[in-house]
Amino acid sequence: MTTAGSIAVGNRWERRALRHLERHGLESIDRNFRCRMGEIDLVMQDGDCLVFVEVRYRKGGRFASAASSIDRYKQRRLATAASLFLARNARFRDYRVRFDVVAFDRTSDSQCTLQWLKDAFRPEH
Repeated sequence: MTTAGSIAVGNRWERRALRHLERHGLESIDRNFRCRMGEIDLVMQDGDCLVFVEVRYRKGGRFASAASSIDRYKQRRLATAASLFLARNARFRDYRVRFDVVAFDRTSDSQCTLQWLKDAFRPEH
């Protein structure tokens, strides 16, 4: 169940990820693209490459890291949503496509690490 608080937290980490990616030369195309198959947190352009970005945040070490929490099911949903984005935005159809993950993990000393995984996964066809 999604609450207003969890949405606000998610938006905060998405903004941090967006700033990080923009500082590294990527251009923002869309945020929170939603369709019936799910949501793509950030859509960015990196030269001639369209980058679909999943942003993840995890509070502590009891469960999997933020980056490793993106299982095959989530990857399929992201790939399907990306296909729909491309179908709705013809100007990007000839671009290369990449799926990145920006993961934030809170450490035991309340610090937060940022991990940017370029080309984090390739969808199965």
